[in-house]
Amino acid sequence: MLSKRSGILAVTALAPAVWGTTYLVTTELLPPGRTLLAATVRALPAGLLLLLLTRRLPHGVWWWRAPVLGVLNIGAFFALLFVAAYRLPGGVAATAGAIQPLLVAVLASGLLGERLSPRVAIAAVAGVAGVSLLVLRADARLDALGVAAAVGGAAVMATGVVLSKRWPSPAPLLATTGWQLVAGGLLLLPVALVVEGPPPATLSLANVAGYGYLTIIGSALAYTLWFRGIRELSPTGVAFLGLLSPLVATALGWLLLGQELTAAQILGALVVLTSLVVAQTRGARGRSAHATAAGSREDRARRESTRSGRW
Repeated sequence: MLSKRSGILAVTALAPAVWGTTYLVTTELLPPGRTLLAATVRALPAGLLLLLLTRRLPHGVWWWRAPVLGVLNIGAFFALLFVAAYRLPGGVAATAGAIQPLLVAVLASGLLGERLSPRVAIAAVAGVAGVSLLVLRADARLDALGVAAAVGGAAVMATGVVLSKRWPSPAPLLATTGWQLVAGGLLLLPVALVVEGPPPATLSLANVAGYGYLTIIGSALAYTLWFRGIRELSPTGVAFLGLLSPLVATALGWLLLGQELTAAQILGALVVLTSLVVAQTRGARGRSAHATAAGSREDRARRESTRSGRW
């Protein structure tokens, strides 16, 4: 059981690690000033691709649940992230976004009955501190709207993570992921067109490669792994894995872009990794309770599976 859980954790961790490469891909391969376009390309084509592969549409309550989850996990999250990135230095936005594990732990306590232990709360606060050491600069300026957008982005995705656990889908994982990506992409598309205008008339090979990477690896694959982790694991434990994104982004900046790595950043990386390990450590009693609850949810989903639609 422990070995299986560790394997699922490791595979799920690939998703935020991949998302940590987004900054490098965006700055090095994509047209400048097209953040919302990149977010839309990450979501909508990836979702349509998964729909074509699975040939399955939502059924019953999932006609409204899938759009709700897609807006929370993808559409609204990316839109708020864009506002935060536009109005704040990246370090401030990333630090504000690092509160997500704590928000997920609080919401999971209220909506899923998970116990919010002092150990998890301390690990969550330590994660925020570690990310701030990793990416925050002393001269970073604060903007009230930008901070509100960053916190709002963390809040909507935290809500999406917990609701994804509360509402187990009877459909295959790829189909559920596709529904959410399409819903999120459809929300982002008009926003991108209004704010940034139509897509560039011409794209270089580097642009095409960058967009292709974001669509297939950064979304279709990464979100499938992420939602699989939420299905199989505690949402709080999965949320802590999101702290890997700024860690990977910083490491790539140092390795590939020649960015300086300070002693404070190294300390921050150690704090982040420690908080991840502490958050994933649970007693046998906690594992048993979670496994029982997960089994009950899976049984309910299987009972509903005969009512799922195919086209």
